[in-house]
Amino acid sequence: MAKFVFNMPDVGEGVAEAEIVEWQVKVGDTVNEDQHLVDVMTDKATIDIESPVDGKVLEVAGEVGDVIAVGSMLLVVEVEGEIPDGAEEESSPEPTPAAVSEEIETRIEVETPDASDADDAHAADPSPPSVPPPTPAPTPAETAKVLASPAVRKRARELGIDLADVKAAEDGRVRHGDLDQFLSYNAGGGFAAAGATREDEAIKVIGLRKRIAQNMSASKRSIPHFTYVEECDVTDMERMRADLNSARGDKPKLTMLPLLVTAICKLIPDYPMINARYDDETNVVTRHGAVHLGMAAQTDNGLMVPVIKNAQSRNIWQLAREIGRLAEAARDGSAKSDELSGSTLTVTSLGPLGGVATTPVINRPEVAIIGPNRIIERPMFVTGPDGTERIEKRKLMNISISCDHRVVDGYDAASFIQEMKKLIETPVLLLGE
Repeated sequence: MAKFVFNMPDVGEGVAEAEIVEWQVKVGDTVNEDQHLVDVMTDKATIDIESPVDGKVLEVAGEVGDVIAVGSMLLVVEVEGEIPDGAEEESSPEPTPAAVSEEIETRIEVETPDASDADDAHAADPSPPSVPPPTPAPTPAETAKVLASPAVRKRARELGIDLADVKAAEDGRVRHGDLDQFLSYNAGGGFAAAGATREDEAIKVIGLRKRIAQNMSASKRSIPHFTYVEECDVTDMERMRADLNSARGDKPKLTMLPLLVTAICKLIPDYPMINARYDDETNVVTRHGAVHLGMAAQTDNGLMVPVIKNAQSRNIWQLAREIGRLAEAARDGSAKSDELSGSTLTVTSLGPLGGVATTPVINRPEVAIIGPNRIIERPMFVTGPDGTERIEKRKLMNISISCDHRVVDGYDAASFIQEMKKLIETPVLLLGE
């Protein structure tokens, strides 16, 4: 038998380390060549690491959440026959009988208490240690006032109920059923529990959630954010979207997002400071010509940002198809690393949960993030063709933009959103050149 040390492989793209997300094997397991060993996460994506040999797992490096450098030991496998080419063999001298004997004696000495110490301990404390402390008895006043079990008293205290106000059973003892009846008759008196109690739980922050936490913390620490919000009337755009969907044929269904992306891409040539990335180390701002638009998507594994590459080169139907494809890939975990990186500007939307206004956090090293909010209906004064005002029910939506104040001035952000508002409120402009 020989020991095969399997080091963390180089997964490419300049990755120097990876975080352990989930072990698929444990010490003592027998593994086969190409068997899935562990899931690790890099800055780019989650990667499956497979076994290069058959054998038995003797040791694994670290727990879930630990970071392993490329080239460091990932696990040790006991194999039969020759070690594969390029592999590292772990060799350790067999302990001599004298060394084994010395180790056993040392362990016995450390782990076994001295007999005299044990006798002294028993002499000092003759009472059995397993006897539980006595339960405090209720005070005479409580006993005389009302009869109830400790559990009933505890529940009454938590609910703020004086047991003297509760009608007891015929034997004079208040039970849980009597408390329930009291609560049902006094439902409006504030005695019902506000909610169910659940146990505290400690959850280790690992994997994608850990990466999100690190990125958001770095963004808030290093970027001086400011947010600008404007209200837009999307009544006409929603009407146009419905008309386009009714005649779309085999094209994908249009949501609001492709139209908003089209508006953004039309304006970027006049506002290049919005579509930029800031390198903190070199103090260089790169204004990108192409719009590689990230779209923040909530998945079961956390927030992911798939990227619509060259969004400026796509029409609304192509954008709708690509948005649907990327969103599905993010949800089912099939998105590739290059589909989750390289964004120059990000849009984030919670759809109907979007709220009245948001202050989104910038996806560093980008310098801006745009957040459409929830559409609401309310009466508005509208000026008719003849110049008279009337009240109409209109669909309104706020657009938020957060910017890096080191790169984007407030005037530029406000001007950009005002121009975007014009396109949204005159949606026919979105379909032209």
